[in-house]
This record gives sequence, C-alpha cells and structure tokens, in this order.
Amino acid sequence: MNTLDAIYQRRSVKHFDPNHKITAEEEQKLLEATIQSPSSFNIQHWRFVILRNPELRQKIRQEFGNDQAQMTDASLLILFTADMKAWAKEPQRYWQNAPQEVAELLVNWMGPFHEGREWLQRDEAQRSIGIAMQTLMLAAKAMGYDSCPMIGFDIDSVAKLINLPDDYVMGPMVAIGKKVKEPWPKPGQIPLNELVVENTF
Repeated sequence: MNTLDAIYQRRSVKHFDPNHKITAEEEQKLLEATIQSPSSFNIQHWRFVILRNPELRQKIRQEFGNDQAQMTDASLLILFTADMKAWAKEPQRYWQNAPQEVAELLVNWMGPFHEGREWLQRDEAQRSIGIAMQTLMLAAKAMGYDSCPMIGFDIDSVAKLINLPDDYVMGPMVAIGKKVKEPWPKPGQIPLNELVVENTF
C-alpha cells in the first residue's frame, strides 16, 4: 500500500474479528517495521509488552479497561512502555554500526544531555513511544490490518499487573486485527490555517 494511502486510510477501529489470528511471521514483520522508528540519540526507549494471555486481557478489559471490546477481540494487543533510563544502559550499543568518531561523540554527549533532567528523560521516552506507535499502526494498515490506540485504562493498576519497572513509563495500548465493522466517519480535521504558524506566533 502507498504510504499516503495508509496515512489517510488508518482509522481507530473498535470492532475486531476475535477468531482471526495474526501469524508469527506477520507479528515479527510488524515489530521489525516498528523499531525502524526514530528516537532521540537512537536510544530506542520503547519496550513492547505483548499482552497475549487471554485471561490477562480479559482482566484488563473488565477490571481496568472500561470494557473496551478491542482489548480482548483484537488479534494482537501491544502495551507500549519505555525505559526512561535507557540512555545510561550500555549506550555504546545504540551506535555500534556508526563510524567510531561519530559513535564516541554521541555516546559521550548522551549522559550530560540527560543527567539530572528527569522531566526530559520522561518526555523523550514518551516521544519515542508516540513515534513508534504511529509506525506500527501505519505498518499494520499497509499489511491489511486495522488498529486502535487506547489510553482509556487504569494506568497504575495495569502497571502493577505487568510488574512495570520503576524506571519505566507507561504509554498507550494498540490493538491490531481484522475489523468486522466500519469505523465512524472521520469527525473532521481542523483546517491548516488554524494549525500552521509562520515563524512566530
């Protein structure tokens, strides 16, 4: 599928075929496409929690997820999390294929840029999550699947349920599968002349 077609055709689908299975090869293809996303310093903060266990997904839906059907009915449910301290964990591996002088420059800059700036560490982790989510959803659309990003769940309770590490941040979930019902018509985009600013406000 053409990239622009995927962008315009991607919708948040709420109704999925609960009997459809995404193959292991398709899942691998989706995730490999997702990690092509850019991230600050190439840190790749994202950690994908594949919520595969049916009982776990049912518990999240019923107890913490506002009974959203896509949590159990989608073929694949991925919870996006990110390691806020990834910048300090073997940072040389993020630049292992770069020329040595480039790798040394970026790795040596990484620490001073992040150290003591917890707000920035969290912001960068969330930015990485957002970019990766969009990549995943567009890749899914290109492969003939639909998706739904979700933040309508009890973040603290789900974090406990999956044993989220203390230095990780929680992001949204994305459900992926075969739709069985067309989504609502697009509600409408704000015109560009309200969104684009030339140089200064």
